[in-house]
Amino acid sequence: MAKDYLQLALGKFNVGKHQWYSWKDLNASMIYSNVKLNDDTATMPSENEVNAKIQEIKDADTLKANAKTTGKDKLKSSESLTDAEISALFGD
Repeated sequence: MAKDYLQLALGKFNVGKHQWYSWKDLNASMIYSNVKLNDDTATMPSENEVNAKIQEIKDADTLKANAKTTGKDKLKSSESLTDAEISALFGD
């Protein structure tokens, strides 16, 4: 299942304000232009801020995936673990 990076990014803004945003049109695409404020005390982040946060989250995901891959490779080479043993340890 693909991550919903827009909602993940929006969740990083207005921390502590429960359900500060929603969608203007529930039948439309979940894109920045369809976001509306639910809370008058919340601040709508700019599209550039949201896009930067999305990129930050994607970069963190990439780093985590790369670290997992290199970690498995190191285990395999240094300890002579098999692919099956590594899969058993990491559940994949």
